[in-house]
Amino acid sequence: MKDRDSNLTLARIIIYALPAMPLAALTLPLYILVPTFYSETLGLSLTSVGAALLFVRIIDAINDPLIGYGADKLRVGFGRRRTLFALSLPLTAFAALMIFWPPIEATIWYLAFWGAVLSFGYTACLIPFYAWGAEMAGDYEKRTTITAWREALTLIGTLIAIALPFAIGTHNANGFHGLALLGIVIALTLPLLGSLTIWKVPEPREYTKQAVGFTEGIQHLKNNRPFLRLIAAFFVNGLANGIPATLFLYFVSDYLGAPEMRGPLLFLYFMCGVAGVPLAAFIAKGTSKHRAWAYGMLAATIIFAFTPFLSHGDVMAFAFICAMTGLLVGFDLSLPASIQADVIDIDTAASGEQRSGTYFAAWSLSTKMSLALAVGFAFPLLGLFGFQPELSTQQSDTSLSALAIIYAWIPALLKLGAVALVWNFPLTEEMQRELRSKIESH
Repeated sequence: MKDRDSNLTLARIIIYALPAMPLAALTLPLYILVPTFYSETLGLSLTSVGAALLFVRIIDAINDPLIGYGADKLRVGFGRRRTLFALSLPLTAFAALMIFWPPIEATIWYLAFWGAVLSFGYTACLIPFYAWGAEMAGDYEKRTTITAWREALTLIGTLIAIALPFAIGTHNANGFHGLALLGIVIALTLPLLGSLTIWKVPEPREYTKQAVGFTEGIQHLKNNRPFLRLIAAFFVNGLANGIPATLFLYFVSDYLGAPEMRGPLLFLYFMCGVAGVPLAAFIAKGTSKHRAWAYGMLAATIIFAFTPFLSHGDVMAFAFICAMTGLLVGFDLSLPASIQADVIDIDTAASGEQRSGTYFAAWSLSTKMSLALAVGFAFPLLGLFGFQPELSTQQSDTSLSALAIIYAWIPALLKLGAVALVWNFPLTEEMQRELRSKIESH
């Protein structure tokens, strides 16, 4: 294990992580900017947009496990991780261009179709990419280094996704707009950086001793108690993050009355997130991954709970909240991904097959379903209180109060639940090292 990990240079880790930038650049707009663009700019109803995106996530319920299972069973000379990743790059790039540069007469069916295509390509790209990273190293701390670099570049890609659309604007569907520019950038950079990774980063060594059937594999998943506990926390925390992500633009525009600050505040949030990644790695090294993640979620909950007490025009106070919670999102991104790799070791040691694809399919589905539930929950609930998405609409005091509570306090309660799940997480560094010794001794 040590010999293999010692050959994993920092340059190779960074090259591996590069595709995270364009992948992230399409993720944030799909959940924050696309619903707003299709409802406000193209004029589709908020309810239908939410239904279309929920439909896409239901399709994912089929795609994710099938792709994850196939990613583990695919064995060709080029590599089971690299092959599927390479095949998915052009499809994902083209679908991103179509969803971000729709025709002005685009209907809800256009959004549903291309959203489903993009989601399929994204899943086929992301699952082998993350499985690749999990299998690059077996060391407890080295895995955090890999995920830290990948998630730091993810945040940089997110910053690009914020800067480009807001630099040009997204209020005019005619001709060329900010989302269209972002679509072009993704369509060009994803295949380019993905090809560089395929060229320079070798396929990770596989430690499979025996093949596991589908039914038997499901039983191993069910018996992996740390996995069940982690994915539960992952889902709850994902929902806690997804609700404010879905409502962020409306909160800044309608509650704070500062629509011109939507882009700068988003940029501030994710810029601070880049700084939070090394901070999370540092704290995890002094304690443990799961306890450091719990500290981050707990701190974010306390800070975010003050948000509904803000008033119209309190932009600077909200900017401080964005900066502090942005710093802590680095914990949410880097640490769970590293714990995921450790949890997979339990299955590999028990089943005899290295099934990282299956596990990351489960986490991918959990992430998407939590974000879809956030949209499907937040938008209709806001509608019940009379909230209207149009920028020109004067919102009632009741709808604005509901917006603030749904935006901040419901996510805060959810995060406390996630903290409870991971506080005394049962997989320690010593246990993980014993698992790796068992896996690699054969």
